[in-house]
Amino acid sequence: MRHLRYSFIVLALFMLPQLQGCAGKKKPTEVSTGALEPEDSSASKKKGRHTRSQAIVQGAESEWDLFGRQTIELDSTGESIPHVGHWEDDGDPWSSRVNVYWSSVGKHSLDGYDCKQPWSAAFISYVMGAAGLSREEFPRSDAHWNYIQYFTRGNPSAAFLTHKITEYSPKEGDLICATRGSHGFIPVYDHLNTSTVLMGHAKLHCDIVVEKKQDVLLTIGGNVRNSVSKTKITLGKNGFLKPTEQRPWFVVLENKLD
Repeated sequence: MRHLRYSFIVLALFMLPQLQGCAGKKKPTEVSTGALEPEDSSASKKKGRHTRSQAIVQGAESEWDLFGRQTIELDSTGESIPHVGHWEDDGDPWSSRVNVYWSSVGKHSLDGYDCKQPWSAAFISYVMGAAGLSREEFPRSDAHWNYIQYFTRGNPSAAFLTHKITEYSPKEGDLICATRGSHGFIPVYDHLNTSTVLMGHAKLHCDIVVEKKQDVLLTIGGNVRNSVSKTKITLGKNGFLKPTEQRPWFVVLENKLD
């Protein structure tokens, strides 16, 4: 069990490609770096949200607050964690919250102490359900590829549309997805080869876009460095995602909700 509070990792986190897993890992030591800090004016403090698209963003922000507002910054030099929050196995409040996410996909026995079980898709499924989306609009699943494949089929009730990362710039409320683990880069999303891509790279990760500031995205995802984390991502030319070694992005899911 880790009870110490830490912060800085500009270390070679890019050498650790997987986004999940807490067993045997130690939190980094807290050091002020002047890098991105969580903002007091975060979207979780905005008032007047009422649409389901806004509810998705607000729900993600609320979960981020609960986990201590861990913040990650990605740039050309690698990955840093200027603020470390609570981790999945830091204690019962956070472990039991992970159980809530797992329960939304029918896995009621799992919690934050099950460190080898990646829970990012369960987190996304929970947020979507809490925002009021039906299972026809967003299928609940413990694997991202299940709902990505669902959206590629053009189901009329689906709440999201799939886009190539080279043809669509993400906006607030969208999902952005990458491979994880040791699989490396995968082909840029194409409607014709989606099934092949997903079958060959079943270990995926998706984040919710909670804010867009010109060429910068702020996203929130579960099971990112052992917590619910907010990540700052710099966009490339024309506002498109740039696949990197740390995050090999390959598809954007456009939110069709009001």
